[in-house]
Amino acid sequence: MTTKILDSKGRLSLGAEYASQTVIVDDSNADRIVITPAVVIPANELWVFQNEAARESLAAGLRDARAGRLSDGPEIDDEWLSDNED
Repeated sequence: MTTKILDSKGRLSLGAEYASQTVIVDDSNADRIVITPAVVIPANELWVFQNEAARESLAAGLRDARAGRLSDGPEIDDEWLSDNED
């Protein structure tokens, strides 16, 4: 534990090792401020973390890819693809 002094604007410097990290600041208790490192998950990816089967499938796919167990993708109709590119 260390003692820090807030600057004239109420800011606290935690040091370079914490630079650019996202944190949660819990100041709900008047006697204590708790700073917790956090990770932000995009809303459109949250379902993966809420769905155990999806998480397991994703983990298995990543393990397979790391192990070099890959498969060919589906056949793509080049004419359809060129007609539907943005």
